[in-house]
Amino acid sequence: MFIQPWDASLDDAEWQAWIADGHDFGQLAVNGLPGQPPVVVPTHFSVDGSDLLIHLGRPNPVWKAIEHDPNVAFTVIGDYAFVPGTWRAAPDVPPEDGVPTSYYAAVQFTCRAHIIDDPHAKADLLTRQLAHFQPDGDHADVAPGQPPYGRMLSGIRGLRLEVVQVRAKFKYDDHKSVEHRTTVADRLTARGQGLDIPTAAQQRRRTDRIGIWKP
Repeated sequence: MFIQPWDASLDDAEWQAWIADGHDFGQLAVNGLPGQPPVVVPTHFSVDGSDLLIHLGRPNPVWKAIEHDPNVAFTVIGDYAFVPGTWRAAPDVPPEDGVPTSYYAAVQFTCRAHIIDDPHAKADLLTRQLAHFQPDGDHADVAPGQPPYGRMLSGIRGLRLEVVQVRAKFKYDDHKSVEHRTTVADRLTARGQGLDIPTAAQQRRRTDRIGIWKP
């Protein structure tokens, strides 16, 4: 992932807060077996300390690839929108000559994957995930041999992704003027399609924090 200086995360707290703010679905990318393409799996995840927790069905083809090479990547993307060139043209340039772009936030984790097969360890992983996704506790306990989930544990495998490196990108035209960014955020809000409104919120947040970007 290429990151311009003005698109970089301002600090670790920025991307951590973004992940914690409901961005808990991403793509696991694993090197393919020799002669085969990479394996990419979309999935929910939860955070446990500095690690990421995932569980997938046992028939998933990703397992052989991970056993062959446990060095994997996990990417989360969100708050994205297409920005037409007419919105980005400089004042002295015809609107139709403006250059369009994409706005988005992305956090890419480089990890070492550890497969979890022990029933009790899988139950603990699922319990931790449920604490994130169903914090009200409105679910049965997960325990080997106990209904309703115990009999299902053999059908899944767990993954603990040990994070080795994090690269975060917030691409919202931060190198342009405050006036320009404010105008684009207003236009995104008015258009209101797809993720336009959360994208505008990210642009405003970055503008408030950065102001005029300086190298």
